[in-house]
Amino acid sequence: MTESRSDIPRVTLGSSDLEVSQLSLGGNVFGWTADEAGSFAVLDAYAAAGGNFVDTADVYSAWVPGNTGGESETVLGAWLRSRGNRDGIVVATKVGSHPELSGLRASTIKRGAEESLRRLGVERIDLFYTHRDDLDTPVEEIVTALDELVREGKVRALGASNIGPDRLAASLELAAREGLAGYVAVQPRYHLLARDYEDELAPVVARYGLAAAPYSALASGFLTGKYRPGGGPVDSARAVGAARYLEDPRGPRVLAAVERVAGAHGVEPATVALAWLASRPTVAAPIASARTVAQLAPLVAAAGLVLTEQDLTELDAASA
Repeated sequence: MTESRSDIPRVTLGSSDLEVSQLSLGGNVFGWTADEAGSFAVLDAYAAAGGNFVDTADVYSAWVPGNTGGESETVLGAWLRSRGNRDGIVVATKVGSHPELSGLRASTIKRGAEESLRRLGVERIDLFYTHRDDLDTPVEEIVTALDELVREGKVRALGASNIGPDRLAASLELAAREGLAGYVAVQPRYHLLARDYEDELAPVVARYGLAAAPYSALASGFLTGKYRPGGGPVDSARAVGAARYLEDPRGPRVLAAVERVAGAHGVEPATVALAWLASRPTVAAPIASARTVAQLAPLVAAAGLVLTEQDLTELDAASA
């Protein structure tokens, strides 16, 4: 059995001064499938394991009946206050997808930041992402608005989620040319069954010295091994999204490879899937969420798992 470290190692995020754990805890479940008490328990366990990088967004979880968005930030803010550990946690949030604050016009970015600061109960956001690119807004307007937040001390570092390579490069070149704050991180959709990131975006990320914190690292839970051909229904809010990977010809093949490698190391499939992602060039901290402490354990274990060259070759071949 592979022995895992009890703490999560840290890495500098791109060109920033942010020291983050190599596993980012996704906060999308806070206020959704995890209530406040459950969320606090997961956050406590993550911090106890050495984790310090929590990812949320203003839109989480507006899709839940009765919610309006901002629930996750509110829960995270309450936890920070109750534990008195604000300085020890790197808080990442996003702007641009909230139902009432859609897009990336300068006014939207500024208002979104103010509302996130209020819900989180902090004076500065450590990492502020544009949630998805807004092609109707010039990069000049977006980058300038973000730079103003940094200059005002409301944001420490900047990131971009769901952005194309051309717009990312244009934004970075503008920031460098004009002496403005530029992106230090990207948040792409990236996992064993979604490797488009490697084709065009990853080379740009590498060229400019950025870091990647991929979301959907476990393919909506599919790579935990809970979903399999002929299996029964799974009690999960993500069941529909995860089950679609069974229809992908690679799905069962990748799952089989993940489970073989997991068996060889005596770990859970989720541990292997995250360790594979963490081994990829440009990746600093995969994002994964847990609604219970039991679900968190195999995620934390990924930080201590070193896959062999044979493991990596098998996983790459299965997902090709």
